[in-house]
Formats: sequence, structure tokens, C-alpha cells
Amino acid sequence: MFTFATKIVQMRQQEDITLQSLAENEDIQIGYSDGDIVIVDSIQKFAEVKSAHVAMNSVVICTRGKVQGQMYGQQIELHQNQVAVIPQNVMITDVMVSPDFDLKAMFLTNAILYDFLREKINVWNEVMYVHRLNVVTMKDGDLTFYTHFYDMLRMAVAKGRANPFYTEVVQSLLRAAILALCGSMQQRLPVDFHSADTDVATGHFQRFLNLLHASTVKYRTVEAYAGELCISPKYLSAICKKKSGKTANEWIREHVLEDIRYYLKQTDLSIKQICDRLNFSNASFFGKYVRDHLGLTPNEYRKKFRQQYLSASDTASPDNL
Repeated sequence: MFTFATKIVQMRQQEDITLQSLAENEDIQIGYSDGDIVIVDSIQKFAEVKSAHVAMNSVVICTRGKVQGQMYGQQIELHQNQVAVIPQNVMITDVMVSPDFDLKAMFLTNAILYDFLREKINVWNEVMYVHRLNVVTMKDGDLTFYTHFYDMLRMAVAKGRANPFYTEVVQSLLRAAILALCGSMQQRLPVDFHSADTDVATGHFQRFLNLLHASTVKYRTVEAYAGELCISPKYLSAICKKKSGKTANEWIREHVLEDIRYYLKQTDLSIKQICDRLNFSNASFFGKYVRDHLGLTPNEYRKKFRQQYLSASDTASPDNL
């Protein structure tokens, strides 16, 4: 039986998934790493992580067992032979894994992802941010393709280090895999989506999504985002509504609330520290914002989560996943 103090410590275990943290973690088997990409062959002690800030774009393949967690406030589950595609700067909380869970994963910076996808980046954005289709089940043909592809990649990594174009060879193989995955993702989009849609409004909307998702501080006015895009606030809201059914303000609020939930649930930062980190003018206004949108004050929300977590810990077990 855990004590109260032990449970709180367990709840606070968090992993910041960055290039550096992956490279320095002895419990992670690294298959390949450069300045923009890390390939992970296995994670032995992932079960100890209860929450994670995924700072990089990620493609995760469950090779054994299963895992579940909260992302965007919604529960997701990943089973064997399923792929989770996760954009950068996402908070994953309430993680539980089965005892036999293992994975293979690829983590990419925004720079290399854009270089890989180029004009097809709008497919990625549409899937990740608009439709949030983050889990893909691989069919038998997909499994065969990626198994052979991974074997080729391992050979390139193992035997090609002496080649002066070693990095370019590996990255070319990875680009092919990302493009293949992007094609599979596009097939899951509504039939009226067209990857060749390059009109000006679509371009502005895609850049807004990129800017919003990449920003550490998301609580800013529509005018501030529009200014960075060199368009008017009214035009930005209009194209957001047209392309996604949500206004620019709704997009901003959704992302701000996701960060608020994360900091209140998964960190021990004071309310004042969270307020400052998220760029609110003062704690009083921050408290009103949280109460208006989450129905509780920040302290009430944090207390309610801790009570729910401790109650669930008494009965939940990874074996029950």
C-alpha cells in the first residue's frame, strides 16, 4: 500500500522528451541520433513515467503490450501494431502501461520534419491539429513494409558510418518512411480534403497552426498572432472558421487550457508561477480565466485532480489495462 506522500511523488514523475533527455537516459536504447532525429529501439522503464512533455514530433510504434494516457484532454490507447503520431509540445498525462509494454519510436525536430514533408506539411497539420487522428492501426501489408524498411534502416546505420554521406543516407530512408506514413494519414482524412490545396487562406491557416503549436507562451491576442503572420485579426479569424469551424480565439483558448490543465495537474509550481509562465497579467485574472473555462478555481482544480488520482491509484494497476 502506497503512503500519501509516495503517491504524490509518483504522480509528479515527469519526462521531458527532448533530444538531450533521450540521449542521456540509460534506460533507452538509441538506434540512431543526430542533431534533428533520434530513433529509439526500446524503452525499458517507461512504466515509471506518469506524464511527459513531448517537445519533439514523434512517431511511436507499439511493438508489445499496450499503453494509455490523456492527450488534449482525451484518453488515447495504443496497442500492439498501432502507431501514435504526436506533434511537438504536447503534454501526455495519466500514463499507464502493461508490464510487457515496449516500443520503437522516432523523434524529429520541426526543421527536419518540414524538410522531409515540404509542401505535404499541410497533411500533417490537418491530421494533427484539426482532426487529431493520432493513432493509426497498421494492416498486414503495412507491417510487412515497415518491417523490411526498419531492417534496411538498421543495416544503413550499422554498416554505413564510414560513408561520407552516412547522415544523408539515413535521413533519406527516414524521409521515405515519413512520406509513406503521411500518405496513410491522408487516406484517413475527409474525402473533401485535397493535399494540393495551396490557396493563400490555407497557407495562412497552416502557418497559424504551426505558430500556435510551437509557441511556449500561447496566451496572446488574435492581434499578436495575426501580426506575426502579417494579416489582419479579422481575416485570421475568418480563415480559421472557414478551414476548421473554429475561430482563432477558440484555437488559442483550447491550447491555453491544455497548458493550464498540465501545469495544475502535473507540476508543483505555485499558482503565481504558472500565471507568470503562461503570460497572464496577474493571479487574480488567471484565477477568473480558469474558473470561467474549467468551472473551478486553480487551487480547487488541482485539489480535485489529486483526490481523483489518489482514489484511482488504490484500485488501478497496469495489469488491468
